[in-house]
Amino acid sequence: MSYSLIDTPSIPFYERFLDLATYRQTLLTANLANIDTPGYQTRDVAFQSEMAYASLADYREPLRPFARSVQGLMVRPDGNNVSLDRESLLLAQTQLQYKTAIELIHSEFRAIHGAINDGAES
Repeated sequence: MSYSLIDTPSIPFYERFLDLATYRQTLLTANLANIDTPGYQTRDVAFQSEMAYASLADYREPLRPFARSVQGLMVRPDGNNVSLDRESLLLAQTQLQYKTAIELIHSEFRAIHGAINDGAES
């Protein structure tokens, strides 16, 4: 078992968060791409449940989120239930979460960099 010298306890969590956010963004963009496809059903991931599982699971195990059909959406006569408003809102939210996680990772690395530089001055 090998560990990176720059890993902090938070880095594996952020990595999983980014993987899940990327997966969700892929699902949301697929939904938007299929907004006019007859019979297409909106798919999403239970983001918070998946994050709860990811934070409990051993971080060396691959994350395997489950995409599911979204229930309770208005179905058009052609059988499609994609909502432009819902998908756009969730896409913006996911992008904001992704950017926040990236900034938190940058903060971790700035702290490591600061510790290295402070140690070099001693």
